Amino acid sequence: MSNKTIQFANQLAEAEESRIGMSPITSIEPMLSIHEAYDIQLENIERKVAQGQKIVGKKIGLTSKAMQALLGVDEPDYGHLLDSMVVENGGAVQMQNVLQPKVEAEIAFILKKDLRGPNVTALDVIRATDYILPAIEIVDSRIKDWKIQLPDTIADNASSAFYVLGGKPTKIEDVDLELIGMVLMKNGKVVNTGVGAAALGNPVHCVAWLANRLADFDIPLRAGEVILSGALSAAVDAAEGDSFTARFAHLGQVSVHF
Repeated sequence: MSNKTIQFANQLAEAEESRIGMSPITSIEPMLSIHEAYDIQLENIERKVAQGQKIVGKKIGLTSKAMQALLGVDEPDYGHLLDSMVVENGGAVQMQNVLQPKVEAEIAFILKKDLRGPNVTALDVIRATDYILPAIEIVDSRIKDWKIQLPDTIADNASSAFYVLGGKPTKIEDVDLELIGMVLMKNGKVVNTGVGAAALGNPVHCVAWLANRLADFDIPLRAGEVILSGALSAAVDAAEGDSFTARFAHLGQVSVHF
């Protein structure tokens, strides 16, 4: 592990612990590569696993063309989900546990079979999926003021913090994922709407992308893992006292408050 990896992993861990955002990594190391950024992410994940936390899934970010254009990239990114990141449906996120949280509504895939790239197809994903669920992801950045470029968010575990799963498992064969509509409500008012096609045309494509991308690191998607397939609309800022509910056609709803 390089000194650079250790240095930035330490700084991100300190920012997470202190709840004080750090300067963008790319302002310190402008030429940081995508592979180096994933090395930083994996270093902190491995530390947390060594401390007793468990990897329970993965998250996919930057699935919309708008977000990719904003950061000047042409593919999504990913991060790891840990058991410490789970919030019960209808539960609360304590503000002392986040820095600058935002809320996204997504579709979660629960796998019944391993998926190992390369060459994973959408059909492979469908066959490997046990069921899908409505989900909320609470994204957060250990980079001050969300001043991130792609290597910053990758190193920061794809800006992940917590996630919530709804309670209505649905077989993937029973719905048309491209056409599933979503309404995100904040404090009882609609703040965003979205549709499954917003995530790379179909959330299934996002999971296939992830399985193939992880092949570069010899990491499979495991049976039983939760895969958050990407936001169906823009992230919404969250503050203390806010409540959010995401309602999905055919899948039910999921909620969280702060």
